[in-house]
Amino acid sequence: VSGGEDEIQQLQKALLDYLDENTEIDASLVFSRKFYIAQWFRDTTMETEKAIKSQKDEDSSEGTHHAKDVETTGQIMHRAESRKTFLRSIIKTAPSQFSTLKMNSGTVDYEDACLIVRYLASMRPFAQSFDIYLTQ
Repeated sequence: VSGGEDEIQQLQKALLDYLDENTEIDASLVFSRKFYIAQWFRDTTMETEKAIKSQKDEDSSEGTHHAKDVETTGQIMHRAESRKTFLRSIIKTAPSQFSTLKMNSGTVDYEDACLIVRYLASMRPFAQSFDIYLTQ
């Protein structure tokens, strides 16, 4: 996985499909699925707010407003909206539609799901700054 937005969304969808497929085996996976969706939605909102705030801080320190900064803010907002739209589409999917979605997606076993969870967790801010915390 190259780490692009499409790849992350594909991994998120694969993990959610795995959790949905196995809810009959373990009822707690329903909670896990909802938790992941809510956490990813929250992360998207927080990342967008931080990016916009940092751009505003840069603009105020420079004293001028550049056209490329506006474009960058637009790109940030567009990317955030596409992520949120993806997560909303997953939330709005009725349980009867899961079977058709599963047929279209590749199968993920337990080991693959663990690997996906580790990769997605490594993309979170705390995991990326963990070495800094250990050094301090």
